[in-house]
Amino acid sequence: MAQSTKFWDKIAAKYSKQPIEDEASYQKKLEVTRTYFQPDTEVLEIGCGTGSTALLHAPYVKHIRATDFSKEMLAIAREKAAAQNVENVTFEQSSIDDLNVAAESLGVVMGMSILHLLEDKEAAIAKVYKMLKPGGLFVTSTVCLGDTMGWFKLIAPIGKLLGFFPLVKVFKVEALVNSLTQAGFSIDYQWQPGKKKAVFIVAKKAT
Repeated sequence: MAQSTKFWDKIAAKYSKQPIEDEASYQKKLEVTRTYFQPDTEVLEIGCGTGSTALLHAPYVKHIRATDFSKEMLAIAREKAAAQNVENVTFEQSSIDDLNVAAESLGVVMGMSILHLLEDKEAAIAKVYKMLKPGGLFVTSTVCLGDTMGWFKLIAPIGKLLGFFPLVKVFKVEALVNSLTQAGFSIDYQWQPGKKKAVFIVAKKAT
């Protein structure tokens, strides 16, 4: 964890200046997510990065608790929030392992571009399931390299050791869906804009 935190702290400034790779797909994900929001919705975002998605969603919900383990990413996020006068997003440094959230207290949890960066996605998914109210939603966009770059799992540990990139887990879309359904979720919405693109899923907790 410490090594990955160091990696993201180091690249935070550069990361914040990079344009969105696929703007059309990003906008569609925002639009679909908002169809599930209500004005009183309490949202938790894990792996919020520099806060762009949380800030864009802020007008549509009551509050967003946006978390990330990189203090440098969060510093940029707080600067953005202040510049945009957004007051209903709270930024907090934490990993999902360390998060303290009451059971069945949230309507929506967002995890955008994060599950493939975790050591144990199953444990994270199980924790999210516990946080959600019955009928609550887990909104996630996840890179599934196993479908197109399975060989990457051979070099990923070396690249991480050398500091070229953070922890990256390689799995297929099918494996991700299985992880969600085995945790108790049903898939309410699933979309992938292209074979090499991240898969966007809205998973629903049983009512």
